[in-house]
Amino acid sequence: MSVLDKRGAGRRGPVPGKTPGTAAGQEAAGGTNTLGVKAGGGKNGDAKAAPEQPRPGRRGLPLALNAVSVVLGIGVWWALSAAGFKLPAPPEVVSQAGTLIGNGMLADDILASLTRVLAGFALGTAAAVPIGFLMGWYPVLRGLIEPWIQFFRTIPPLAIIPLAIVVMGIDETPKIFVIFLAAFLACVISTFQGVVNVDRTLINAALVLGAKDATIFARVVVPASTPFILVGMRVGLGSAWATLVAAELVAAQQGLGYRMQNAQLYYDLPTIFVGLISIGILGLLMDRILLLAERKLTGWQERR
Repeated sequence: MSVLDKRGAGRRGPVPGKTPGTAAGQEAAGGTNTLGVKAGGGKNGDAKAAPEQPRPGRRGLPLALNAVSVVLGIGVWWALSAAGFKLPAPPEVVSQAGTLIGNGMLADDILASLTRVLAGFALGTAAAVPIGFLMGWYPVLRGLIEPWIQFFRTIPPLAIIPLAIVVMGIDETPKIFVIFLAAFLACVISTFQGVVNVDRTLINAALVLGAKDATIFARVVVPASTPFILVGMRVGLGSAWATLVAAELVAAQQGLGYRMQNAQLYYDLPTIFVGLISIGILGLLMDRILLLAERKLTGWQERR
């Protein structure tokens, strides 16, 4: 039984106070209905103003502010190092990064860590999106699945590592599994919230236009939930990188987390900083890719 059946919204009757096919009924869909049919085909429908385009001068402002922020951050770091804090100076970190790049260790570590994160994140997202849709669309499945989701959300993925080692061994499987779990739990809740928070007016407008349940789900629920899904993916990506370091402490021979743990034994602070900065840069680049995808897929959404 879907949400429409549960709430008795499956009736194809008109919305109270509106007659099917009239301008008032079509206005419930926000001028252009969610089924791709332009409402108010007359002058009123064409008079809708196009969204204001950002000024060309403002497009480069965020990048300029980002560059200023990076320079200020490096300056603060350098000042703290010069003030006597136990921090390596930026030139030391750059020199160590050059050494690790020259002997190929940094490239191997980045490749190993990136492979684990991408595998765990992709599997977690692929499982979270359909399960989140099922939980939001079918109340029966929500009642069956949600308690387990909430149960595992209270358990940090790092606490699963000992169990994963015993059950799965010490190869790549437990490492990818804990990253998968971190990404899955973050994304499934966001997807679920996106489905249950779909504007009821959009669904009613689609019903007035004669849409079936499958069409409503594909043309209304999925697009309206997309911003939530992408936000959940961004949160899940951060959780995946946060879990990576601990996951690579499990009998790893390569990886940024392994390299940082090994450097800790020798108090090699520059190598630790190289690992931290590498993780931060990789995570930032992947997040920007998801942010770009969000803007492309949700261009209809108003932004500030």
